[in-house]
Amino acid sequence: MVCSRISQTSSCDGWNEIECHSDVVKRIAFVFLWLVVIGLVLYWGSRPWLCPQPHPTPSVASPYQDLEEILSRASHSPDLASAAIGFCLMDDQGRRLFGHHDGISFIPASTLKTVTTATALEMWGPDYRIKTTLQATSPIEEGVLAGDLIIVGGGDPMLSLEDLENWVQQLQGKGLTRIQGRILGDGRLFAGSIFDDFWNWGDIGNGYGSPVAGLNLEHNRFTARFRSGREVGASAEFLGVMPEVPGLEWISEVITASAGSGDGVVIHGGERTGIMFLRGTVPQSTREFTVTGAVPDPVRFTAHHLKALLQQAGIAVDGEAEAVSPKAASETQIVLLDHESPPLIEIITSIHTTSDNHETECLYRLLGLSQNKASDEVIREHWLARGLVFEGLRMEDGCGLARADFIRPMDLARLQSLTVSGPHGEAYRQSLLASPDGTLRWKGGAMSGIRCYTGLIRTSSEKEWSFALMVNHFQEGQVVAELRDELLRAVVKL
Repeated sequence: MVCSRISQTSSCDGWNEIECHSDVVKRIAFVFLWLVVIGLVLYWGSRPWLCPQPHPTPSVASPYQDLEEILSRASHSPDLASAAIGFCLMDDQGRRLFGHHDGISFIPASTLKTVTTATALEMWGPDYRIKTTLQATSPIEEGVLAGDLIIVGGGDPMLSLEDLENWVQQLQGKGLTRIQGRILGDGRLFAGSIFDDFWNWGDIGNGYGSPVAGLNLEHNRFTARFRSGREVGASAEFLGVMPEVPGLEWISEVITASAGSGDGVVIHGGERTGIMFLRGTVPQSTREFTVTGAVPDPVRFTAHHLKALLQQAGIAVDGEAEAVSPKAASETQIVLLDHESPPLIEIITSIHTTSDNHETECLYRLLGLSQNKASDEVIREHWLARGLVFEGLRMEDGCGLARADFIRPMDLARLQSLTVSGPHGEAYRQSLLASPDGTLRWKGGAMSGIRCYTGLIRTSSEKEWSFALMVNHFQEGQVVAELRDELLRAVVKL
């Protein structure tokens, strides 16, 4: 039985047994031959003297290697290890030449102002002016105005006491001797709060955080005057403010600090408040010490000073100086006089020079009104048509005072490039701060833990490129300044 099953399953029985063994031998020989061939190929292929290896292509050093090394060292330095650093360099065509974390959004501080100023310049042109009008509810008859005199604001950030004095002289020229009604300020052009929602409490009472209304005067700022105590820790004497701010109670808690300690005063106020708190320190000195503060009700402030100037000129005013209520119905009025701001390019130059938040914010709000849209939407749409898509942009204001503002270095750098190549490029270039040797045109931004710089730089090869350097969350400002200087010196050499 067993032999029978074997004979049935085996293919090597009888006369076929020799042929079967021959096939097996052939197959083994074939496999062995292939193994020998493969082994020889691998062996001879590993001999460099028989199979020469291609020479490696020599690496070409990046022209931006110095920039890479500078930023790498900065990122690993103890003073900047926890900081966020972004840098972008673009050519005069807006093409990215070099970037370091430039696709990440950073807090821009005052470099954001260039987004507002560049947009306003392109949309309105350098000669655009903002108008403020002086109106009346009745005509002047026999030297008497029987109704109210109204200042209607157009959002001009530059209106001054001198401008009001000129109006008073012109009214005298019209024979005006008496106003039987009130002096009203109309600042309703800008709806909502006179402060930005994202401005810090510690900012809005101080001069750099002055409010923004449809009607403004002297940048809505006052100067507070102090005399230090004789000893450190003694109360400082509050001497009052200039110009006068009506309807306020002043509470000063300011004390004396050591000589040379600088401005340590913080002013706490708020929108249309009746009490202003002055806190902090002034340095010990024999001279007066001054700080600037924010007027809490700019519309009433303007009306008050126009009334005072009229009275000083001998024009009687029977009524009070007040602000027009936001809910008051509009009436048909007679335009007596108007005043135009300086040309837009002068305002922009002032912004780039002084980094004035109030001036910038007026332009920002006017941009929105010009299209009846949110201001940041107007900005996005304008630059989209110019080929710049803002990704990661957040504008809670137009000046950069809000820490909730974000922008990418690459977008900030490209904005500079597009603007100088645009219809008013030379006017924009000249409005920026200039280095003594002329190689740099720039705008900076600074707040606690934030330093940013953007603008134009001319290289040794006479190329003008745009750049943005943004550093957030650092501990030591001097280290950032050193990084900026080293980086820009390296760019100039390119």
